[in-house]
Amino acid sequence: MIVSRDRVEEVEGVEPLEGDEGEPEVGRARAVGRELLRMPISEVRRGPAIGVPPDAPVARAVELMRKKRVSAVLVVERGKGKRVVGIFTERDLVNRALPARSYARAPVSRFMTPSPETLRPKDPVAYAINKMSVGRFRHVPLVDDAGRAAGMISIRDVADLIVELCPEELLNLPPEPHLALHPTAEGD
Repeated sequence: MIVSRDRVEEVEGVEPLEGDEGEPEVGRARAVGRELLRMPISEVRRGPAIGVPPDAPVARAVELMRKKRVSAVLVVERGKGKRVVGIFTERDLVNRALPARSYARAPVSRFMTPSPETLRPKDPVAYAINKMSVGRFRHVPLVDDAGRAAGMISIRDVADLIVELCPEELLNLPPEPHLALHPTAEGD
């Protein structure tokens, strides 16, 4: 067996020495990346998307967020259209609404993020991750081809998906990083 930094190759007639096994080749990173590009958002377990009309008071939106244990609500037009016109998040509450007087009775449309970037349920998960990373979003609204609300994907949903894709590596970690195995054979 010939041991290089990257690979272990077997050589006929030569017994490997203990400790010459090299690093295990998990190959998981490439497989996870391909899976995120392949998997549509519709296959990701997500919580329900909560919607409010643009004229709903901020207090109602906050009450729904607290009651449903979500950190964002879709702002959806009234009537048959049900098109997504905005998103109201915890950040909008803290940065826009709280500094304003009488924000609780004001319409959520006054403080929402209008015309948010959206995706469709059939789009790959990788696109949601890209939007979240580049735009610093924690939520991406999902719409159908007519722009009607079809759900929402959150950073929590993505984190749960990654745990599903790599359960051994993530769920078998020691409770604290300093308890992990030392990276060198000497234990340094």
